[in-house]
Amino acid sequence: MSLLCTHTHTDIAHMMKVDPTLTEALRNGSTMTTYKLQALHEMTLNIVRKRGQVSQEELDAFYIAGYSEQQVLEILLGLAQKTISNYTNHIAQTPVDEPFKKFAWAKTGV
Repeated sequence: MSLLCTHTHTDIAHMMKVDPTLTEALRNGSTMTTYKLQALHEMTLNIVRKRGQVSQEELDAFYIAGYSEQQVLEILLGLAQKTISNYTNHIAQTPVDEPFKKFAWAKTGV
């Protein structure tokens, strides 16, 4: 995720009263706050890392966590939108708006 998106989505999460523990877990790559959210996180990462070539076992684990094929398609839609947005911001070198700078973040441990 681009830093612009990290700033912006962190601010949006705070406005929506998302549990800060969840926000920090997402930002830092640590375990999600519930089993179901962890399954969603893992499926999303699997789709990205494997370029859509997820195994039936991975799909089954996602379904067992309470999701359906519809949610797999929703992940794909979200990933497509984020890819276009991130690529555009990278190429355009979109600056971070002032209200979002308070959520500045840099990936640690890399």
